[in-house]
Amino acid sequence: MLKTIACTTALSGLLLSSALAQLPPRQSTTVTSPSSIAAEAHVISSQSSNQWLMSKFEGSDVLGPDNLKIGVVTDILFDEAGKIDAYIVGVGGFLGLGEKAVALAPSSFQLVKSTDSDAVKLKISMTKDQLKQAAAFQARAPISNTTGTGVKEPTRPTTNR
Repeated sequence: MLKTIACTTALSGLLLSSALAQLPPRQSTTVTSPSSIAAEAHVISSQSSNQWLMSKFEGSDVLGPDNLKIGVVTDILFDEAGKIDAYIVGVGGFLGLGEKAVALAPSSFQLVKSTDSDAVKLKISMTKDQLKQAAAFQARAPISNTTGTGVKEPTRPTTNR
């Protein structure tokens, strides 16, 4: 009896799959607005020789006009369209303590490729002292009452004991 049910189920599956394969493809009934058409994904299959990955610059040395290290790229600031607005350079301090963050536009930098490795360094015309005197970059404070999903967590009352 169990063999008969198993054979019948398998045969039904085979017949159903061949019948479904002969049906014409379903037409999508979703309506797309002109703005969503412009936002369709564009797949890039490989990196060209004049493109760099963000990970390549984060942690890169920043050189002054005398080719000596004056800082390190600690972050990259970009807008909602994906355009890079600034490289955040950490200057001064020791092992990250007392370090000052300064945001510089990408046009401020000249790319310097290392001759002994595939490392890229960034060179600027400012000296370390000039960079220390520049205005400090102030990052926007993160929203504290949200989870990673963007859902606001309930606030918990605080009690003083």
